[in-house]
Amino acid sequence: MENIQSPSWYISGLGQVLSNSLSYVQNELVGKGLKAAVISSSKQGSTRAVAFDAENNPALMKKVVAISLASAAAFGSAFYVGYQLAKRRHRFHVREADKNDQIEHILGKFKLSKECLHKVMELLLDEMHKGLDPVTHEKADVKMFPTYVRSLPDGTEKGDILALDLGGTNFRVLLINLDSGDIKVKSKVFLIPQSIMTGTGIQLFDHIAKCLAGFMNAEKLIQNHREYPLGFTFSFPCSQKGLASAILATWTKGFDCSGVVGNDVVAMLQEAIERRGDIKVKVLALVNDTVGTLMASAYNDQNTRIGLILGTGSNACYVENLDNVKTWDGDRNDPKQVIINMEWGAFGDNGCLNFLRTDYDIEVDKTSLNPTRQIYEKMMSGMYMGEIVRLIILDLWEKELLFVGHRDHSWSTDYRQALYTKGSFYTKYVSEIETDSGVTYRHTKSVLEQMGLDRPTYDDCVIVQYVCKLVSRRAAQLAAAGLAVLLNHINAPNVTIAVDGSLYRFHPKFKKNMEKAMQMLVHPHIRYQIVLSTDGSGIGAALSAVTAPDYKDYKSNLSF
Repeated sequence: MENIQSPSWYISGLGQVLSNSLSYVQNELVGKGLKAAVISSSKQGSTRAVAFDAENNPALMKKVVAISLASAAAFGSAFYVGYQLAKRRHRFHVREADKNDQIEHILGKFKLSKECLHKVMELLLDEMHKGLDPVTHEKADVKMFPTYVRSLPDGTEKGDILALDLGGTNFRVLLINLDSGDIKVKSKVFLIPQSIMTGTGIQLFDHIAKCLAGFMNAEKLIQNHREYPLGFTFSFPCSQKGLASAILATWTKGFDCSGVVGNDVVAMLQEAIERRGDIKVKVLALVNDTVGTLMASAYNDQNTRIGLILGTGSNACYVENLDNVKTWDGDRNDPKQVIINMEWGAFGDNGCLNFLRTDYDIEVDKTSLNPTRQIYEKMMSGMYMGEIVRLIILDLWEKELLFVGHRDHSWSTDYRQALYTKGSFYTKYVSEIETDSGVTYRHTKSVLEQMGLDRPTYDDCVIVQYVCKLVSRRAAQLAAAGLAVLLNHINAPNVTIAVDGSLYRFHPKFKKNMEKAMQMLVHPHIRYQIVLSTDGSGIGAALSAVTAPDYKDYKSNLSF
């Protein structure tokens, strides 16, 4: 177990180093018959030498100076090393010795060993095989859906492609110009009124088509009478039947449009476009944001084989050999590959990850909107990370291990309201707290003060940062285990992983912690790099359209 102390512990010990050094100098001088006195003031922590006479012995004078310089150097070096070690290990000092062990025992399960991560990898690989096999697919938690996206961009694509990104109360229309590696984007955001979100499906898609027509008119795309290809990002649960065919399973995010569930959303959008009669657009592909992330990166990096979202939620996709996709119902023509949408957030729904879960994970799951579902996602995504930290802080407070000097506040004004309020500790707080270094804890103090804690102590700050560190590091390690499974499975010599999402973008140490774990989990002969892929839901959707088989026949009629 890690023995937890404060930097002051090191300073105290290093004071002894200085004292011992000075004693050595004094003894050396006395041994040689010099008249010297070393006066030490323990209260001021300083020393000074007086009554020093070495006029008759210059050789000994040099020796004394050398010994003094060596002592000073030893003290300075020891102080610096001790301070850095204390800072790195987030060490803190508690008033009672046994509290160290109590805190470490509570947080111990967040420390994942290499053996533990290998077990996670084995379980995920087994779930992947179940998802790819028609015999076990229906009961599999990791569904491994074929996306029907088979061709990746190679950077030579050219043309103007439209994209729609629908995933919430706002949606985007984009015009993307591709020119052999260069990408130019124009876009506009449109609002979906509440009345349309809960109206009919025809009203919804007519509204989208109307906004699309307005955008095309503003960009002067209607006057040339050209038909434009369109890629559609639709971030709702669907059963995909083809590259341009997807059946809506259920509405989420406040939508409840009648007449859409159980129907093909691509066909409904295409029908709405054709009802207008004033725009010429053909929907060639429907993708989710994870696939779009992979496609957007592949345009400039042909080694891209994995797409990863680490934000509010988490999901991954990768390029799989068709021979391994037993659920495939399409043709087997070249290229003999397809992007698999893993839906890996559901990994662990069958209980296989229970050996990892803490009481805090179980509580987060119980109080979520979808209990017993998305277990892997709930252990590492941005939606739940802050809540896990809040529950730990609350537990430490109730056990009188945290905020010890702040237990007599008025209930109406103090921090306890925040501690007992679900969702009050935002994941952005975790990121802010982990930007702190040294012993000032400026951001940590600011977060705790926002929660109502008046003048948080050094102990408070160190413990809270330690909690954030362990929770976010575990999340990064779990993501690393998932990526390592994919890299080892693909087994290509060079692979690029495209990543997007707010957690990956804004947490200061997530990428570093993830890569550190991957170094011990990925086969040593595999080289890989992780890159940030921007706007997968826009650019990626357009690239999915331009690489679609239908686009090759369709673009021959266009004059880009």
